[in-house]
Amino acid sequence: MRSYKLFLILLVIAGCNGKEDANNNPADKRIYYSHTEFPMGADLSYVNQILDKGGVYKDSGKITNPYVIFKKYGANTIRFRLWHNPEWTRTVYDPPITNMYNDFPDVKKGILAAKAQGMAVSLDFHYSDSWADPSKQVPPAAWEGVSLSDLHDSIYNYTLKTLDKLEAANAMPEFVQVGNEINPGFVLPQGDRWNKKADFIFLLNGAINAVRDASVSSTIKPKIIVHIAQPENVVPWFESMASAGLTDYDIVGVSYYYLWSKVSISNVSDYIADIKSLTGKDVMVVETAYPWTLNIADSYNNIIAADKLTSTYPASQTGQYDYLVKLTQEIIDGGGKGIHYWEPAWITSNMKDKWGTGSSWDCNTLFDFTGNVIEGMNYMTYPYKFKNKLRD
Repeated sequence: MRSYKLFLILLVIAGCNGKEDANNNPADKRIYYSHTEFPMGADLSYVNQILDKGGVYKDSGKITNPYVIFKKYGANTIRFRLWHNPEWTRTVYDPPITNMYNDFPDVKKGILAAKAQGMAVSLDFHYSDSWADPSKQVPPAAWEGVSLSDLHDSIYNYTLKTLDKLEAANAMPEFVQVGNEINPGFVLPQGDRWNKKADFIFLLNGAINAVRDASVSSTIKPKIIVHIAQPENVVPWFESMASAGLTDYDIVGVSYYYLWSKVSISNVSDYIADIKSLTGKDVMVVETAYPWTLNIADSYNNIIAADKLTSTYPASQTGQYDYLVKLTQEIIDGGGKGIHYWEPAWITSNMKDKWGTGSSWDCNTLFDFTGNVIEGMNYMTYPYKFKNKLRD
């Protein structure tokens, strides 16, 4: 009888030690990947501003540094966007605040915070004073009206100077994006990928050459990312650009959002494989997101498409987690190398942008409306299968 009781006690203890954590992820099965193996990334470009404007991040109810939180839950790479002269981030407040955000000092602060936690960094040059994406690629005001040659030199010198200053601060990024979602080109109209293809490649190569030159004197040799939005656009884009002379880059960066892509999640691996086969480069999803709720935390209307959700992946904490695990495995199955979640920490606060106060993304974060970590955060430490077997 004593032996039987002892067996039961040991069984209970073993069950407790192996139980799932508060976020429904088996704690004893967590896998932490390195950024050289598979970048598990998070774009935290808003975090410094959110913290300044009253945002609070918690882990199991305890207020915690968000960079510490992401490191704990498996992030190995943090992404930051850089705008040239984002004066509007200061004047959008009434009265205007002293400092800007997503400018060099703010980005440098974020990079150092990420590196202090041992995480790699991806720096996203927008080459604009504000948002650059497929619908708009506006050059910085300081570059408007200059000649093609002068624009090339401005891009080169700005990129080189930025990276040299980061190197001097021990903040050289491991990855560099030369433009953000440059489907139509960048710094339009001179960098028009459709109507001025040769000029666009000339300008893009100016940015690429600057990254290569900045890396010469650094122990960190940044991988260059060329970033296109939505998988269905990538193969034709690179087919056209290769013939125009685009060859010197390391990674094809892809945005994949269920809201805007025609590609189903189950077909992502096929697209990743096709991109990799065409370009011969590594492929990384550098932006994605998925909702955990249909509710809203503040008066800023959320960016969400409820009609595109399915019963397989509902807008719930578990639905978000399952979606992210599925997407990450699809990327791996297609031969891809990395995933970055876009603004998973854009919780509500007194932060302002051009369109509202708070967050239009609070339904897509990896935190609940009180700032607590939710289940979806655990997707970064899931035991994914690489080459038909679990990564050891």
